[in-house]
Amino acid sequence: MLVDYIPIGIMIIFGVAFGVVMSKASEWLGPKNPTDVKQSIYESGMEPVRSARERMSIKYYMVAMLFIIFDIEVVFLYPWAVNFRQLGMFGLVEMFIFIAILMIGFVYLWKKGALKWD
Repeated sequence: MLVDYIPIGIMIIFGVAFGVVMSKASEWLGPKNPTDVKQSIYESGMEPVRSARERMSIKYYMVAMLFIIFDIEVVFLYPWAVNFRQLGMFGLVEMFIFIAILMIGFVYLWKKGALKWD
């Protein structure tokens, strides 16, 4: 039974080996002429103004996490939309409940000021 997995194992080994060989070939054969301009930090074409080790506000991470949480709802809305006709009234009510729970959470966070960018 494990014999059936040998081609998959060989393909994985070849894939990893190909990736390593191509990475090393680029390193070995590629041009090596670093300049100050090439070694400088690039931030969208602008000169860097602060250190990369500077601490960021927790608000940045909170907004990012909240965006991910509320963006995930699309993952649950898509299968519902695809099967809307088969789910009938039950599916419609369940989706209204799901969206209501999300809206309650959103309003709660809004009232708490979690979405304010100070």
